[in-house]
Amino acid sequence: MTRQMSKRGADNIAESSTSPPKTGQAGVPDTTIPMQVEITRIKAYDRNPRRSDNPEYDRIKASIHADGMDQPLVITCRPGETDYVVHAGGNTRLRILQELYEETGDEVFNLVHCLYRPWNHESDVLLAHLRENDLRGGLSFIDKAQAVLDARQLLEAEMGIDSLSQRRLETILRERGYSLSHGLISQMGYAVHTLLPVIPRALQSGLGRPQVERIRALDRAARGIWKKRDLGDDETFDAVLAALCGRYDGPEWDLELLRSAIETEIAEEAEVSIHTIRVELDARLAGRDIDLSMPDGEDDTVTSGEADSSPRATPVKVKGVADIQTSGEHQGDSTKAVPDDKTPVVQGSSRDNAPKVSEKDSNDPQNTPSESPDRSIQSLETQSIAIGEPGLTDLKSLRARAWTLAARLAQRNGIGELITPLSGKGLGFILRDVPDSSLADLLDTDMLGQVSMLWWHLAACAEMTVAPLEAVVATLSDDSILRQALENQDAGLLFNSVWTLDPGHTGYRLWRQLSEQDWRDLLSLMDTYRHIHRIAEDSQTQLWE
Repeated sequence: MTRQMSKRGADNIAESSTSPPKTGQAGVPDTTIPMQVEITRIKAYDRNPRRSDNPEYDRIKASIHADGMDQPLVITCRPGETDYVVHAGGNTRLRILQELYEETGDEVFNLVHCLYRPWNHESDVLLAHLRENDLRGGLSFIDKAQAVLDARQLLEAEMGIDSLSQRRLETILRERGYSLSHGLISQMGYAVHTLLPVIPRALQSGLGRPQVERIRALDRAARGIWKKRDLGDDETFDAVLAALCGRYDGPEWDLELLRSAIETEIAEEAEVSIHTIRVELDARLAGRDIDLSMPDGEDDTVTSGEADSSPRATPVKVKGVADIQTSGEHQGDSTKAVPDDKTPVVQGSSRDNAPKVSEKDSNDPQNTPSESPDRSIQSLETQSIAIGEPGLTDLKSLRARAWTLAARLAQRNGIGELITPLSGKGLGFILRDVPDSSLADLLDTDMLGQVSMLWWHLAACAEMTVAPLEAVVATLSDDSILRQALENQDAGLLFNSVWTLDPGHTGYRLWRQLSEQDWRDLLSLMDTYRHIHRIAEDSQTQLWE
């Protein structure tokens, strides 16, 4: 095989153009031309966006060893230098060729077919590598974020300005063939400047944009509580957050551990119960203004060693919304529920996608706490729901449980805005629409597959495609792609809007990738779905009427 490859390489060399010109001489080409270059004269690009090893390295090496390269390396030459540098991707292939030449001595791995492109700007080369790596896939979110911020610094230097705004950077990147939204650039900056110094292992292990967004939302909400309670300035909170993040840095990143630690830290500093901080944090994450001040002369201080003395959860009063049950349980915490006469009051409106409830409805005895979760996404993560027998025998409670499980599954996977509660019929919730189409450009294959297949599981548990059309469509907005697909019975529109994988990929793309918490919730949701139908059949109840 090696001899055959050598002969093939020699034939190609004979057919090739003359030897490559050297930088700094008058003969350096100023146009794009094919060339043959000795491997020793080509250097890897030192700003390569891929900072970790290519997971496909061994497969690519075996392929090049057996069949050669399927396309030439793209190279350029910096002004004043005598060696070439990889211009657009190809660092992995260059390293493989160098290894193969050292291992075999075969000239086919030494004299390499290349495509030479004239040098323009350093930023152009970096963006070319970024585009190429994106096309080939497998580039982690943090690698991409670091490359974008590197490009920003290069552009600032090339343009002779001190600071390039995110809006201007967005425009320049789009003009150069690499489109990123303003919001995504902001998330990348947060990941690099705030998170990378404290959780490098988690980021390098594949922590993606959805997780970074949730960490940032938690940061903002907790910071707001910290400052409102006069616990210190931003620098003090930054130090606390950095210490707590670093405590949990690792491949198996768990946001709930960080949240629990932040709640404990704030509760101890403010000398209030963890339950109080948890309720306040839930409200802030849901975008509501809150007032958790206690009545004059009363104090809600709880020592860290006190246990929950209440067998039931404390109803939290939400203006305009029915009572909501918030559990005193939370992973790793021992807390005390706030007594009824010290119930905190949350001022503000319910979430946009939650139904409005009149004052009369709020006092209706039929609005039991068991059905209350379908009114607002509050304290989802604090509700303990076990796999197996739900322990509930009425449809109201089971529907509320199904909504709670579906909402927190969706929230943790970046599609929480798609879940809407559905009271009094169906399975307790519906999906408002398909996932945002921009996710296909923002997520890597693994995460996009996970989110897409989770959406299909949620759609199945809500019976979006099998429920009576009139019952579902009436709950969807006119511009909803999901509504258009259902009304027109256009399966193609739905499949084109949500990545629809072969069902055989379910185990690989979803079951294996889900966190333990998500996996338990998914199983509980499917179990709750089955119980709803069993009770409906036993009582001869039509779920969708």
